[in-house]
Amino acid sequence: MAITAQMVKELRETTGAGMMDAKKALTETDGDMEAAVDWLRTKGLAKVAKKSGRVAAEGLVGVAVRDGKGVAVEVNSETDFVAKNADFQKLVSGITETALNVADTEALKAADLNGKPVADVLNEAIAVIGENMTLRRMAVVEGDSVASYVHTSAAEGMGRIGVLVAVKGTDNGIAKQIAMHVAATNPASLSEADLDPALVEREKNVLTEQARESGKPEAVIEKMIQGRMAKYFEEVTLLGQKFVLNPDVTVAQAAKDAGVEVVGFVRMAVGEGIEKEKEDFAAEVAKTLKG
Repeated sequence: MAITAQMVKELRETTGAGMMDAKKALTETDGDMEAAVDWLRTKGLAKVAKKSGRVAAEGLVGVAVRDGKGVAVEVNSETDFVAKNADFQKLVSGITETALNVADTEALKAADLNGKPVADVLNEAIAVIGENMTLRRMAVVEGDSVASYVHTSAAEGMGRIGVLVAVKGTDNGIAKQIAMHVAATNPASLSEADLDPALVEREKNVLTEQARESGKPEAVIEKMIQGRMAKYFEEVTLLGQKFVLNPDVTVAQAAKDAGVEVVGFVRMAVGEGIEKEKEDFAAEVAKTLKG
């Protein structure tokens, strides 16, 4: 029976096995999917499958910068114990450096790391470390200069929060300061123009209803809404925010005073948006010891 790429893909998604291992399993079992799963299990290559359903909401964000390009990569694990593991940190470092050569997460999974696709290297690490791990996402910024900042650093270039700030012009250290600002304030976008229209519309609707509760004339209400929306944009856009190191000026003005223009940023925090099962500390320790 001919082994198709779709069959290999399906088996990999089911078992977490590497591409070549999945192909070999299908070849050995003449394309029988269930038999191929069993073949991988007998070889110890489907160990990942038992882990794959578990929530991986811990881990690390790695950042790297080279030649005006910055990347941030989130690699998740199930527990923060693994995030403190030197082998896991080495894995995150290798994946992050590899990300400098690709454009997106899917390309990163297929990219070469020590002679193997990143996805396969990750799966092998899962089998060794014994926890589900995922390469969740990556982001890229580019400019004349890019500065990085890691908050709650676990090792060089990685931690709980990773920030990149790209600027146009010659950076004199302001980009790193703005990166620290981003870590603290978590802006929704660079500017008003970059905000999600749905988010803006929802905020405007809320503010409109609040203004109408005042019972004032429509013309007054309209001005109230305009003023409140202006305040909203100031609070949620990076360029409009008051600079934490000098609240007398906005971030945009601070950058301008330093002779640069902020053209992009990324703020990536471990586990944001992932629903994690609540578990007490003792239970987490017990689970870790059991493997």
